Amino acid sequence: MLRLACPALAELSGYSFRMKSQQTMKPATAAKKLGVYLEATPEEFRAGVVSRDELNELQANPPEWLRELRRNGPHPKQLIAQKLGISTSGLARAGITEALTTDQINAIKDENPDWLVRERETYQEFRAEEARLKEKARLDEE
Repeated sequence: MLRLACPALAELSGYSFRMKSQQTMKPATAAKKLGVYLEATPEEFRAGVVSRDELNELQANPPEWLRELRRNGPHPKQLIAQKLGISTSGLARAGITEALTTDQINAIKDENPDWLVRERETYQEFRAEEARLKEKARLDEE
């Protein structure tokens, strides 16, 4: 297929014109892919869109603000739950609705409150059942 640099020329010549567009995403999507809490990112990051190339560059060569957020937080709920070994629903049941720093997460782990013990048990039971069902489905297919 012939690609012409000018859409008007393509239209006049009868050739179809396809321009490769740059894939972009909202800052919230990029923050989720980077594993950081959107509200803690710099204003410049939150104000615009992030291209796929920019995201790849941030992942490959994270700037200081990104390294700092990943190291110390505040962290998004999904990462808090992962660090505590519970589900995001478990966080909600425990009343944790805001982002936490690494120090706050470590303090909860050190304290090991009853709710955390219960939620870890619940989460492990859920994961075991999920694995059992997946294995059962695999065996049923054979």
